[in-house]
Amino acid sequence: MASLRASAPLLDAYLQYLESERLPFTIPGHKQRTSMLDPDLGAVVDSDVPLYGGLDEIKLTNQTLARAESLAADLWGANWARFSTGGSTHANQAVILALGKPGDRVAITRTAHRSVLSALVLAGLEPLWMSPTIDDATGVPTGIPLSELERVLPESPIAVLLTEPGYLGTISDLPGLIAKAHANKIPVVIDAAWGGHFGFNSRLPKHVMELGADALITSVHKALPGYSASALLLARTNLLDRARLEQGFETTHTTSPAGAPLASIDGVRALLETRGTELLGALIDAVSEFKREVQAQFNIPIFLNETDFQSERFDPCKIVLRANQLGASGVDIERKLQEKNIRVEMADRDTIVFLATLVDTDQTLRELAAHLIPILRDVQSAPRESATALSWAVKPLRGSSMRDAYFAATEMVLAVDAIGKISADLVAPYPPGVAVLAPGEIITSEIVEGLASAKRAGVRIAYATDATLKTYRVVK
Repeated sequence: MASLRASAPLLDAYLQYLESERLPFTIPGHKQRTSMLDPDLGAVVDSDVPLYGGLDEIKLTNQTLARAESLAADLWGANWARFSTGGSTHANQAVILALGKPGDRVAITRTAHRSVLSALVLAGLEPLWMSPTIDDATGVPTGIPLSELERVLPESPIAVLLTEPGYLGTISDLPGLIAKAHANKIPVVIDAAWGGHFGFNSRLPKHVMELGADALITSVHKALPGYSASALLLARTNLLDRARLEQGFETTHTTSPAGAPLASIDGVRALLETRGTELLGALIDAVSEFKREVQAQFNIPIFLNETDFQSERFDPCKIVLRANQLGASGVDIERKLQEKNIRVEMADRDTIVFLATLVDTDQTLRELAAHLIPILRDVQSAPRESATALSWAVKPLRGSSMRDAYFAATEMVLAVDAIGKISADLVAPYPPGVAVLAPGEIITSEIVEGLASAKRAGVRIAYATDATLKTYRVVK
């Protein structure tokens, strides 16, 4: 198997640094020699190489990062690309800061990750929320319909912000949405954190740059085998301002980026370019066989499948178990799997998400099936109706701007007394990190009861000032 380093300048620079003898008098302070002080700490930090004075000289003389980013732009059909060590959170913040000025409006999917909402606060932009269509059979959000974009267009959004694919693998009618936005000279920015593998095998949906999107954000550490917190931001600059993109990126990025995430982005890009079709084809086959093997034990559908949705509107690599079809709790199944040292990406009462990536094989998925099947048989009872999780179903009520609520004087009040007041917190079940409440929104009894129910079911509720949900932080 050929090495990737010859076609990946950052990966090559990272390996060359570790292979060479150096006497650094720069940061990082460990200087790859901390094992002299403590072998355990050294095992963690001594393979860390910085960008400045590591992958390149302090003055970036060799332009190694720029060359790698140019290769990524070419592969995805963009004319601007940046590598982030701050995850899709940073990439979302960077591009949103580049869009407009405080008070401008953006059309945005309500299923956006909390990092997008935080970016709106930073930029002072106001959301025009678009709600997804919910599939009656599965209770799953299937994407933003064109009618939702048409509904908010009269309010003059300066951009359209979408999250594709959604957390459960479903995809909006992107060609229609992009065409409508472009007909109105509006750029389309897509958080594709879970879709980094799209477009590199004909059995997968196209990546969003192929469909005409103006910006693509993806996590290289989620569906792809990159370093934690590595992410990629790609753009075309006919409707987006290149200088503003650069400014937004640098404003929100660290000035001391670690080399390993950067090198991994470059290496993953080279891997997709040279072997993506082969590797993704094998993954699709392995996931299909896993689903077939587990499904054969039950006479009612227990997974989401491509056939449940329109063509190219679902990720065939996604493994989503419908626990409600078994009359079981997804959280209880998760606990039983944890006893076998198996971790899942997400579990709530009705759903479990298993993340399969390029490093999974028939063997790893057969092992999962061998543990999962007896657990599912043990917990199976009468099916429950499909229910839509609160994250997908909530209809936000605006009480003030997000930014005003974020910076307002606040107080803590009992949950029952919070109903009707304006939230100062962003509150979200995590994962998926999709807001049930955002700053500036009115707290309703449905939200209070729904969050309490999710917490009782074992779902982690994130970002609330009071994690017990006995009290809520509200605008005075």
